Amino acid sequence: MTLHQLVDQSYQTLIEQMNEAQTILLHPRSRYRSMLIAKLLNQPDLNVFYYALGPDDINLQAFISSIAHDMANQHPTFGRHINMLPQEVYAKPEEHLEQVLETFAADLSEVSSEPFLLVLDEYDRSDSSDDVQRFVEKLSHFLPENCRVILNGRTLPRLPWVAMIAEQRAVMLEDDKIITEDFYNLGQYENNKLEVYALGPGFVTLDGDTVDNWEGHLPRLLFFFALDRPIITRSEICQAFWPDLDSDQAVNVFHVTKRRLHKALDTDVLIHENGYYRINDEMTIYYDVMEFVSALMAARNTDDQDEKVKAWQRISELYRGPFLQGHNDAWIEERRKEYLEGYAEALTNLADFLLRQGRNEQAIVMLQKVLDEDKTREPLHRQIMQIYTDLGRRGEAAAHYKKFKEMMEDESLPISAETEALYQQITV
Repeated sequence: MTLHQLVDQSYQTLIEQMNEAQTILLHPRSRYRSMLIAKLLNQPDLNVFYYALGPDDINLQAFISSIAHDMANQHPTFGRHINMLPQEVYAKPEEHLEQVLETFAADLSEVSSEPFLLVLDEYDRSDSSDDVQRFVEKLSHFLPENCRVILNGRTLPRLPWVAMIAEQRAVMLEDDKIITEDFYNLGQYENNKLEVYALGPGFVTLDGDTVDNWEGHLPRLLFFFALDRPIITRSEICQAFWPDLDSDQAVNVFHVTKRRLHKALDTDVLIHENGYYRINDEMTIYYDVMEFVSALMAARNTDDQDEKVKAWQRISELYRGPFLQGHNDAWIEERRKEYLEGYAEALTNLADFLLRQGRNEQAIVMLQKVLDEDKTREPLHRQIMQIYTDLGRRGEAAAHYKKFKEMMEDESLPISAETEALYQQITV
């Protein structure tokens, strides 16, 4: 196969994945990523905006200023929102992240009414910047529907890729292949001495025995935090765990916690290299979250219905409860929502399959499992009401509505007109 054909294959995969996620990573292992970027920029039928990070993009203020200036050269009105930020926000954008994201997204929304790409090239220049990484991680929550962001660089961006993929916000491409497993090179699943389970209360086993000599909960949570991203900085760790301590105090507590983690697992779990911490790559780890997201990717990327059902069922088995149930740290609650989205995706798809098979009762069970995790998902309540109605069980449909209404009133949440209308139809 010629180089031209190989690049064309990569290009076709990229175009297809633009419909699946808003952030697309051209993995550093990709052989043709630079040629692929060049091909994108030369496509007359694509609306592409390009920004190559520079050596000064080492903090969010510099990044925002530079990209706004560069984008204005490509689209003259870009920046009319971001340039109107109050000086106190512009001076310290990392302290007003949501406002900056909303404002940047407002500028993007005026770039085009047609689908368009924003290419962030040489992204590895931001490796040392916690706030730029955080900005790009959160950006997909604010992007206009017609915008896709493509990241290209020489290193794997230190974003929580597994969680972003679970929520269907991101996808990783290696040339023409979609990366569907072993996202951070943690090793193979077979013959693992160390098994890590985060979906549910969270526990670790070593050689089949549960590890319980953590000397507090922090070493265990530090382990889970380190598994969340390819690499992390000490400042990220301190900000997540000890935001109220001054820098020196936080660093001291971190080193104590790290020593306890290494003692509990009888090995150097965290390796410090080039200013970053990462999981020791000599450790072979089974991590249920990785299998969970791999199963999601398997279901998304096959046309074989049996394989989809098998993957959805495996996801249902793996989800033993909310991520690190019992803890309410901000980063844990954030991940909890993202993995819940993957769980809901799998079980609602499985419910739809069961309905097509005429297995209505089992479909209700699947939908109810999702509602057990998040009772506010109104479309699922409507679906259950409709299934009961289709089965001729209007009384149960009405009872479900009344229970749902009571819950929404307790939460001071409104019920949509669509749900009210369905209830009226049921009770006629």
